[in-house]
Amino acid sequence: MERVEAAGGRVINWNGYRILGVLATSRSIGDYYLKPYVIAEPEVTVMDRTDKDEFLILASDGLWDVVSNDVACKIARNCLSGRAASKYPESVSGSTAADAAALLVELAISRGSKDNISVVVVELRRLRSRTTASKENGR
Repeated sequence: MERVEAAGGRVINWNGYRILGVLATSRSIGDYYLKPYVIAEPEVTVMDRTDKDEFLILASDGLWDVVSNDVACKIARNCLSGRAASKYPESVSGSTAADAAALLVELAISRGSKDNISVVVVELRRLRSRTTASKENGR
């Protein structure tokens, strides 16, 4: 916000912070008339991965405007573990990362997202379903 305002722009909170009330501040490249205020330099955070890391969700603000981080993670986890498909077989066809991404897109649409919705889920380790774990434990 300080950088944008120092360049003569204005950040307005209108369903999320937006430059001149138009462009979501999470974007790095904007429309030409916003170029004095919007830069193409990404904000980067580097984190060490651990064995506990399950997946990544990369998505546009069309998802994040209507779905919290916690809800998105819960949906992805339930899909990747197979719980979503076993509980809602008419709506969820599988337990792949693509299935989880599609489910998150559908959730954003159902919640009335008005922005473009792009979602990619990257599975970092295979989540075992309850059914698989039960079979392995002899139950």
